[in-house]
Amino acid sequence: MKTLLLALSFALSLSHWASAQTTPVQDVLQNQRALIEKSSRRTIGPAIDALVASGLPQMQNVLEVWQAKEMWQHKADGLFYTATKNADGTYSLQDFEQGIEVGTATATDLKQLKPNSGVRAMIATALVQFQLSDPDVSKRADALNSIARDPEAALLVPLRASIEGETDADILARKMRLERLMSMAFDSDVPTRVAAINDMSGDLGVDFRATLNPILSTTRVVAEIQPDANIAQEVKVGSDTLTRDAAYALLIAAGKAPVEITAEARDAALEAHIEGGRITGLPVAQLSTEAARDRAYDRLVSRGQAAPRVTQADIDASLATYRFFDVYSEPSLAVTASAKAALAASEARVAISRAADLGLDALSLASIYFLAAIGLAITFGVMGVINMAHGEFIMMGAYTGYVVQLFVPNHTASILIAVPLAFAVTFAAGVALERLVVRWLYHRPLETLLATFGVSIALQQLAKNIFGTQARPLTSPAWLDGAWVINDVVSISYIRIAIFILALLFLALFLFIMKRTRLGLETRAVTQNPRMAASMGINPDRVNMLTFGLGSGIAGIAGVAIGLFAKVTSEMGSDYIVQSFMTVVVGGVGNIWGTLAGAAMIGGFQKGVEFLNPSNTLAAQTYMIIFIIIFIQFRPRGIIALKGRAAGD
Repeated sequence: MKTLLLALSFALSLSHWASAQTTPVQDVLQNQRALIEKSSRRTIGPAIDALVASGLPQMQNVLEVWQAKEMWQHKADGLFYTATKNADGTYSLQDFEQGIEVGTATATDLKQLKPNSGVRAMIATALVQFQLSDPDVSKRADALNSIARDPEAALLVPLRASIEGETDADILARKMRLERLMSMAFDSDVPTRVAAINDMSGDLGVDFRATLNPILSTTRVVAEIQPDANIAQEVKVGSDTLTRDAAYALLIAAGKAPVEITAEARDAALEAHIEGGRITGLPVAQLSTEAARDRAYDRLVSRGQAAPRVTQADIDASLATYRFFDVYSEPSLAVTASAKAALAASEARVAISRAADLGLDALSLASIYFLAAIGLAITFGVMGVINMAHGEFIMMGAYTGYVVQLFVPNHTASILIAVPLAFAVTFAAGVALERLVVRWLYHRPLETLLATFGVSIALQQLAKNIFGTQARPLTSPAWLDGAWVINDVVSISYIRIAIFILALLFLALFLFIMKRTRLGLETRAVTQNPRMAASMGINPDRVNMLTFGLGSGIAGIAGVAIGLFAKVTSEMGSDYIVQSFMTVVVGGVGNIWGTLAGAAMIGGFQKGVEFLNPSNTLAAQTYMIIFIIIFIQFRPRGIIALKGRAAGD
């Protein structure tokens, strides 16, 4: 009975094996057997094309298995299978038609096909045609990525065929865009190419401009008459794009003019014909001048022993005989005309978008400077106190946010807690500084500057002792990650947008405090005339303390905002103290609108210099300081001057 079962099993295996030899997939593979066995990048192309052209749905699996080096060949009959290694060391063979097991074999009976990287790359290109319609969205996306990296004319037809049945909106948009780009480059029908170019005219995408550039590439040619080709322009000799030397070099390269005999070539020819210390009968000792060497060389030319020298008259004659043209590589005039117009429209939009992007960057930087300077606008602009420790209040606010995040892991909640806490911490620090140091130095600006500078150094060292010298992270909430992308050129990060909104909120808050609260009324009164304010029952000492604390507290909140995108270190305040002072001085001492205008001017100027000289960021700082020095010469009180104590009245 056991013998009978083994016999039946063997017979069934033979029937499966026999059926594997006659399947359509196996027939195609056997027709290309010689090329598949060799698997050379130079010769494998026809075999891969034959597998794709068969139209068999199983060919996608065949190509994927082959690419993954998991295809095996049975040595005895040359059939191809996938194989699974068994526990006993044998291999179970599965056919490509239905994926069922058709028999077993030992390792010595099989040969594993291991295509090299070049062949695998060609297989990957062929697989793209199947993957464009694969049920798996990720495979369709990978196929589009593969086409975009290495577009080929052969992939245009299957790409178009896959568009109609596409169900995913994002993939459909990518397919349609890629189809337009490939139509420009590879379609054989000129009207179709022109229509594709016109459809995308003015597009900002880098891929669009990269597709147009090869269409508009030119080659410079030399001809006696205008050639029958798609000519971009005729180039005149002596113009900026074609000097006389370059034009003659083109004639030499084209074999239309003799090579000029250089001094080195002349001397080499003379040395080659030295006989008995003479050249053409002339003693070598007499050839010490250029004119003598020219005469000796001319004798060699007359004897047919050297090539004639090219005179200036010869060069002029050659240049007068020939014309120079830039000829498009693309033969169709309609295609190049459309491409040229589309590229011009695209570059114009790119220029506008870059200007808008630069403006957004300048606005973003201005909002950062405004946040850093608004507290100083109170302490310096209103009170007339030069507080060199203002940057350290910004640093304290940033470190407060860092400490809060150590205890509150939720980044959104931590920021909401850090903002008022940073205000409280730096408000208290500002009040302490005013009570202990500044109040004794009013109307003594030099002593105030030196004292607060010493405080700033002490605060920096204290921060180093507590937090170390390594930068600490202040992580923004997840909803502030990324950027608002307006188009392919213009974008701005959500953190910068949040800082801009925060700056506007601070502007509104400051205006409310100064215009609608008792503290604001008293501050304005003390600013305009402290003696008169005191006679009206206002305590100038208390107002100065609260005003200084308010400015310091706002600096702490600014530190939290700045710390979200900048490094939090003990020296971070020094990065903003100079810009803060410049913002207040340029805008107009004691005027919040002037501070806003100063921040906009400095931010815009700095970004403009960085745009013109992107390789040297230090130049922006240098030019900005020079600009401010010149500006103050003409408007010493700033953009918006304010009368009162701060203005020097």
